[in-house]
Amino acid sequence: MPKFITIGYGDQAGYDRTEPALRDKAHAHDKDLHDRGVLIGIAGSPVQVRNHDGAKIETTPCPFLQSPLPLAGFAVIEADSLQDAIDMVSWTPCAVAQGVVEVWPLEQPK
Repeated sequence: MPKFITIGYGDQAGYDRTEPALRDKAHAHDKDLHDRGVLIGIAGSPVQVRNHDGAKIETTPCPFLQSPLPLAGFAVIEADSLQDAIDMVSWTPCAVAQGVVEVWPLEQPK
């Protein structure tokens, strides 16, 4: 079954503007996804790693990506199609609480 990486973005202000009942529904949806085996994680503090030409490992404690909204979390989901993956994440907290969720098809090497 195809796999997808999802990346959720959202901030506290958008979350706070969202009706509590809708937020509760979104969290219940996340719990349901988790209970069905979806790997869901909250974004921690990132570290950039470089090892150019295999000469020296360098790390920088900050994100490489820039976004108007903070990175909130990730999930790895299995779905029959991109549309099914979109349907699965359309009721997650980031999607309903004034944020956004990206869905990336995970193309696995053969």
